[in-house]
Amino acid sequence: MTVTATDSLEGVSLLEELDPAYRLEIARQCRWRRYGAGEQIIDRQSETRDVFFIVRGSARVVIYSASGREVTLDDIPEGGFFGELAALDGAPRSASVMATADTLVASASPELFLRLVRENTSVAMTLLWRLAAMVRSSTERIVDLSTLGANNRVQAEILRRALEAPADDQGRPRISPIPVHSEVASRVSTTRETVARVLSDLARKGIVLRERNTLVVLDLGRLELMVSEMSP
Repeated sequence: MTVTATDSLEGVSLLEELDPAYRLEIARQCRWRRYGAGEQIIDRQSETRDVFFIVRGSARVVIYSASGREVTLDDIPEGGFFGELAALDGAPRSASVMATADTLVASASPELFLRLVRENTSVAMTLLWRLAAMVRSSTERIVDLSTLGANNRVQAEILRRALEAPADDQGRPRISPIPVHSEVASRVSTTRETVARVLSDLARKGIVLRERNTLVVLDLGRLELMVSEMSP
């Protein structure tokens, strides 16, 4: 597709410190494509090495167990990027990526991406911060999976979302849209039934309350205490 003023790379975090004219030149060298919600962008183990910039929409990084169960590794918002590992080491893709909304992506060849990294300190530093965050997140996840039971992992995931959510005028986090059971189960490697059971238990204890499409955390301190007591 033809790159226009509305289809630029201006909002991509990796490239935000680049000169606008230079960024536009990079955009012209990218391949552009739209994906519908649920459509696969990258297949795990594929030999492609392009790096993808999300111009509009969002995507999810997933892998599948031997039994076919989906495990969510990360959610990438508008302005994010993915695919950098294969571009850096030349190995097959480590995970699959699918669009979670109508999504417009620009893909850079590995040669273009590596040139950006070599020639621009801001790009190199942003990439390093991203890789460091991935290592920390993976470490935390390994610890949780190794030391916490399924119920505890669900509680920890609800706390994580609560800490990231905006609060109402009473200081209560409001998680919206309300967490989908299958999505939470995929992220913490458990079943939808377990997620439903834990949320029902938290509601019964007066810790959370469902309001239409929002999960209100009524007692954040108590939820934090529950999670801290189960941590190794």
